[in-house]
Amino acid sequence: MRPKEVLQQFVEAFNRIDVEKLVSLYHKDAINHQVAEEPVQGHDAIRKMFAESFANASMTCIVENMFEDGEWAIMEWRDPQGLRGCGFFHVIDSKIVFQRGYWDKLTYLRQQGLPIPME
Repeated sequence: MRPKEVLQQFVEAFNRIDVEKLVSLYHKDAINHQVAEEPVQGHDAIRKMFAESFANASMTCIVENMFEDGEWAIMEWRDPQGLRGCGFFHVIDSKIVFQRGYWDKLTYLRQQGLPIPME
């Protein structure tokens, strides 16, 4: 699959809250780095990240733009509450090997009614 096709499957699985399908789109040693969080690596850590995220928040990905350049797929997205972000997905042999996502954590926590850390 081309990187954009992998990303389209990612969005569909994300919106269905299908953690196992999401994990299957990643290489076994993939790194997912949401810049507001510490990077996670490997299927087990990625599975845990998605499962915990879906358990704690209501999330929907509405694609605003999706691009492909070589081995990379790039997406601008928003959610129904207005949170916006973007993600960069490095795809090799139809598997995500690296993902980096940018979004505002404070806005996310406030929208979801989650505690705001006092560090």
